[in-house]
Amino acid sequence: MRKTGVRLKNSLFVKLLAAVGISFLLAYGVLVLISMGLLHFYEQNYLTEFSVAGYNLALLFVIVVFVAAFLLLVRKRMMYLKQITDSVHEMANGELGLTIDIQGQDELSKLAQNINYLSTELESKFEYERQLELSKNELIANVSHDLRSPLTSIIGYLDLLRKGNYTEGQLPDYLETSYGKSKRLESLINELFEYTHLSSPDVSLDVHEVELAGLLEQVIGESVPMFENEQLTIVKSIPHHEIPVRVDVEKMVRVYENLLMNALKYSLKPSDIYISLKVENEMAVLKISNRTNAPPETDLEAWFERFYTGDRARRNHRGTGLGLSISQRIMELHGGCIRAEYKEGWITFIVEHPMA
Repeated sequence: MRKTGVRLKNSLFVKLLAAVGISFLLAYGVLVLISMGLLHFYEQNYLTEFSVAGYNLALLFVIVVFVAAFLLLVRKRMMYLKQITDSVHEMANGELGLTIDIQGQDELSKLAQNINYLSTELESKFEYERQLELSKNELIANVSHDLRSPLTSIIGYLDLLRKGNYTEGQLPDYLETSYGKSKRLESLINELFEYTHLSSPDVSLDVHEVELAGLLEQVIGESVPMFENEQLTIVKSIPHHEIPVRVDVEKMVRVYENLLMNALKYSLKPSDIYISLKVENEMAVLKISNRTNAPPETDLEAWFERFYTGDRARRNHRGTGLGLSISQRIMELHGGCIRAEYKEGWITFIVEHPMA
């Protein structure tokens, strides 16, 4: 009942009705005063006969009083309505993000709140669309460059083979180079499709609850032979107790494999790879550390940008530059995060999962 009373008190209809009532009472009071004055003048013989014109003039004055009182009482809300109208007109002309001051708690205030919400949402969506367009253009430019390089090499070598411009000893080298360029092209196209899919706003995850420590042990175990072949030793610190998380297993395995392959490519050889997993503040925290030849040439945040291959080590290994961007996007979809740190010759990638 109390809330209903408050709503009625703040209702614009009630306020207008009150303004009408006050204006009517004021006009009625003026009419009574005029009538009493006329009666007094008549009794004092100042008026000897009834004047229709004078009565009409008095009635007109009462109406003016009523209208003036009503406009004075609703003036503030009328000005507020004009402010809302002007703001909507500016928004319609492209001033998205414009907000209206909230005055009171009636229907006009709620209308202003809804318009502010709509304006903010439209600005956010237009900004998202603008960034999406810029991102698309950037993606096309980068993809065109990255696809052109191996494709040009493949066409060049195939043209030499087609024309027979090679010696017997050059044939294996030409074929091997063409094959390598083709595999790089395939890798880039696959990662490009995956990144585009993950960047879609309607991407969905096939989420299940899994035991993270066991999943990591399996992924690491499959990678051990590759690391040993590169003279790299994996040193694990993974707890035996269960650490439940809700993840899309296929996509999360992609994150772990990206980080392991990153350590495999860019580690100082021979050396150790340290992998640890622990729980901190309701988050499962995975750390993968590898020793590097030199400190990073740029901010570590740049490593997660699309097509980033800026560091000398990364240029030498000819990565596609999409792996870490894909990993970051997957973690965002899971409500987690991924970041990199450098300290005294060690690069550490840190992955944080929300606990189930």
